[in-house]
Amino acid sequence: MKDDEFRPKLGKIGSRSTKAGKRYAGQVQAAINKAGGRPQHGARFNGSRAGRGGPAAALLRSRDRYAAFRQRRVIVKARVVKLAGKGQDGARAHLRYIQRDGVTREGAPGELYGAKGDCVDGKDFLERADGDRHQFRVIVAAEDGIEYDDLKPLTRRLMAQMEEDLGTKLDWVAVDHFNTGHPHTHIMVRGRDDRGKNLVIAREYISSGIRERAAELVSLDLGPRNDREIEQRLRQEMEQERFTSIDRQLLRMRDDDGLVSANGRDAFRQTLHQGRLRKLGRMGLAEEVGSGRWRLDDQLAATLRGIGERGDIIKIMHRELTGKGLARNATDWVIHDRSGEPARPVVGRVIARGLADEINDRQYLVVDGVDGKSHWIDIGRGEATEPTPDGCIVRVTSRNTKPRKFDRAVADIAATHGYRYSVDIHLRHDPSATQAFAETHVRRLEAIRRVIGGVEREPDGTWIIAPDHLDRVSDYERLRARAEPVVVEKLSSMPLERQVSFDGATWLDRGLVAEKPEALRNSGFGHELREAHARRQQWLIAQDLAHEEQDRVVCRANMLLILRQRELNRVVGQLSEELGLSYTETRSGEQVEGKLRRSVELAGGKYAVIEKSREFTLVPWRPMLDHHVGKEVSGIMRGEGISWTIGRQRSGPSVS
Repeated sequence: MKDDEFRPKLGKIGSRSTKAGKRYAGQVQAAINKAGGRPQHGARFNGSRAGRGGPAAALLRSRDRYAAFRQRRVIVKARVVKLAGKGQDGARAHLRYIQRDGVTREGAPGELYGAKGDCVDGKDFLERADGDRHQFRVIVAAEDGIEYDDLKPLTRRLMAQMEEDLGTKLDWVAVDHFNTGHPHTHIMVRGRDDRGKNLVIAREYISSGIRERAAELVSLDLGPRNDREIEQRLRQEMEQERFTSIDRQLLRMRDDDGLVSANGRDAFRQTLHQGRLRKLGRMGLAEEVGSGRWRLDDQLAATLRGIGERGDIIKIMHRELTGKGLARNATDWVIHDRSGEPARPVVGRVIARGLADEINDRQYLVVDGVDGKSHWIDIGRGEATEPTPDGCIVRVTSRNTKPRKFDRAVADIAATHGYRYSVDIHLRHDPSATQAFAETHVRRLEAIRRVIGGVEREPDGTWIIAPDHLDRVSDYERLRARAEPVVVEKLSSMPLERQVSFDGATWLDRGLVAEKPEALRNSGFGHELREAHARRQQWLIAQDLAHEEQDRVVCRANMLLILRQRELNRVVGQLSEELGLSYTETRSGEQVEGKLRRSVELAGGKYAVIEKSREFTLVPWRPMLDHHVGKEVSGIMRGEGISWTIGRQRSGPSVS
């Protein structure tokens, strides 16, 4: 018999032959409890150990409490992502993002690797994951990660250890990032075990087990921290304006009255606690109520975390602005975090775009505003905002959480028809409405139903609308605003300097003829824009599109039309030669049918190239067309927009 095999001899049923008088089954159950398989008697079950890895997480937590100080510090952020609905699109977007340009030490795109190879095809991974219920996304960042020349061996050893803890093989891919001060690894793990079943990992293992295993490996590679390193790090924490491990200790030390005393046998820890309490006192987060006794602020942890995040944002802004050679006074920096979206629209030039929260894919923009200020803006989920390359001009506004005109129309129509709504009911109620217009209301209802419910759709397509429909719409919009707090409108993809002499209608031109031009501050980007306006006016005068009159420049009434036509003639000529087809213009109300060939970027925005049998046309682009290049599309031109139908079938999905 091998060392790892055993054959239990249970004996007779009901026998109490052991010295302790316990049944063998009871001893087995006690061993399971001790390993963390089930909570012991009197313990409260909270589900944290339900799933694979629960016993391993419990074992890691039960080790020497000082082991955490000896180990190298590793930060792990992990979450479970549902793939139902548009989840696969999100997984595809996430994979593209972690492989973006500029993440390696050489500034090259990220390299996707796996357990056995340094070059893995992401499409194969996504195809294998097709049909998965969920996946796991993990970020591993060792505090001393800069010491590693290559993070791949560390990642593979971590994943092998996780497979041992979870009792299953894992299908995963990873990308190493070196574009920040702390090298880190993004890992995507399929939500299936080696038997094809849904992989359920214990919450406790996700929250702490992965981190402990990673810290073990880094400590093995670099050696445990010695007493001097530990003491030095703790001394640094005393004066930090962020939530620290000392703060966690102080919160645990509070007595029944909520007070903390820094007295103790350990002189070093007593000094740490006293020093930290004095620092918190100067920050207004602690108050001394007696000799050596302190009362901590109830919001201590949340406040310190917020201050720490703000400090990180300031470092990001300093890095991005100085990296672009922009001298901006820190007093003119404005931070719009999740609780402080822009009260007024921010118009300006994009300096940088990056991840504010990598694990949740929350992104930020740094915008050099026409108001002379530099703005850091949390824009929410990255996939919700179209690409904004550095140098493009944008307008950022807070998302309106009030019910829309569509919502009020649905509520009014339903109130007069027994709280029921459908396209037919809408058309009978308002004969002037078109079917396409009514269908936009149905799509709105479907979006609300998927997110929060509150509306029901019957088999015949009729919707049951609640009397408090507008209140439910407000709840839907507030929930949506958490993920997408702002609306980013791209005003121009063309950098400001190029617009000065561009032969086409630019954002500068629209500003020159606007009835209410943007208020420009004579500093920062506002000053640059003033100078660009003056140079553009001189170019327009040279082109006979403007003239000077009483110390001011007056533009021709049809200036924008002439400039648009010039650019259109150039682009159409190039496309006609490339496609071998003639161009035809599509006017409002006309039907558009053909193959979506590609997109083209004009000064006035992005356009779709629609190829017909003997001709082609240009129509405004919509983000939903990204996934349909090369397919047959049809739609109706409506003013500045178009209502699309993918495929030529009448019943196909459409988007207005």
